[in-house]
Amino acid sequence: MRVHTSNSRSSVVSRCTPQVPPAWPGRAVAPADYKNRTTPKPISLLGSTGSIGTQTLDICGEFSDRFDVVALAAGRNIELLAEQIKQFQPKLVGISNGEDVDALKELIKDAPTQPEIVVGMDGQCAVASHPDIEAVVTGIVGCAGLKPTCAAIEAGKDICLANKETLIAGGPAVLPLAAKHGVHILPADSEHSALFQCIQGMPEGGLRRIVLTASGGAFRDWPVEKLKDVTVADAITHPNWSMGKKITVDSATLMNKGLEVIEAHYLYGTSYDNIEIVIHPQSIIHSMVETADSSVLGQLGWPDMRLPILYTLSWPERFDTSEQTWPRLDFLEMGDLTFKKPDHAKYPSMQLAYAAGRAGGTMTGVLSAANEKAVELFLEERIGYLDIMKYVGACCDAHKADHVVQPSLEDIVHFDAWARDWTAAAIASGKQVAAAV
Repeated sequence: MRVHTSNSRSSVVSRCTPQVPPAWPGRAVAPADYKNRTTPKPISLLGSTGSIGTQTLDICGEFSDRFDVVALAAGRNIELLAEQIKQFQPKLVGISNGEDVDALKELIKDAPTQPEIVVGMDGQCAVASHPDIEAVVTGIVGCAGLKPTCAAIEAGKDICLANKETLIAGGPAVLPLAAKHGVHILPADSEHSALFQCIQGMPEGGLRRIVLTASGGAFRDWPVEKLKDVTVADAITHPNWSMGKKITVDSATLMNKGLEVIEAHYLYGTSYDNIEIVIHPQSIIHSMVETADSSVLGQLGWPDMRLPILYTLSWPERFDTSEQTWPRLDFLEMGDLTFKKPDHAKYPSMQLAYAAGRAGGTMTGVLSAANEKAVELFLEERIGYLDIMKYVGACCDAHKADHVVQPSLEDIVHFDAWARDWTAAAIASGKQVAAAV
């Protein structure tokens, strides 16, 4: 299905797309028959050697009486994977490349138990849908996470969501599937976990507005005029945390927050008119909701990805954590909390993200994929900092003619690859593109 488009970039398509069932329609309520567990919760983990994966396993190690790691999947870091196998003794292990099987078997020959080893995408799907598990943590990166996530949903497994493409690109296909199978999608990133925590027990119709907080990134205190001089070294230096290069650049451009706006819409069903971004430099309030009667609820804490990961695994329970390894929030140490409105001239990503979100369908995946490729080429110093959003916007414009409103999973994967190829080719050819807004 195609839609007619206007020539205005701020309106990527001329009308709203069909409603996609949100994961949590403005409220989160535990199952009526839920009782606190007396046995460890069996889980699997995709991307076990990455940042999300290693933090998840740290949690599982600390709460070994609460979680049983049944299956793991990883890429090619088989040395770390071997150590994880020895510690957690999973029944099933997936690796990306069959050439690594023999080497992995050699590394784990002295492990207490020998897991079954599976390979490639079929192996990822087997780990995600293992019959003994109740939930899978999707720490795998990119659209490679879509197929195993769908396999898990079709097998009735809850999704502890750490793969952004699942909703940003795959929302129109994944959410109806989750609704069909009665599967919970539990957000593992800090902002959406904050919102999820704030809507626990919310009455129907009680959620009015979502406020996503943003650090403002590396250039929050820079004048717009100075951005033309930004270097890669400038862009990968975050004022608050040490993160990977790509996510640090996304924080600088505020595209990370634009993508979170799209995720919030898909997760909670809130209209784009009622999702707001606020610059909050201290990163203590992780996000807020406004209720129908004008109360505002926020979730506060030190910046720490472990808490949202833990909550996806423990929900609807709350585990007692050690003060030695889980520092308490000290309000006197925290100091002042400040807020300001983001500057659209400094952050053109916001307008692009809202426009793509309102377009829906394949447009949101194209936005994300084009941004990923443009950031990659910026980090290689093939384009300048201000060129990132120019090429992202141009790619979204180029996609208008082929935009699919109700895409299949195959459509989503196809246009993810198309957007990366288009952006790379446009940059390689020196294609002249207009300003992002």
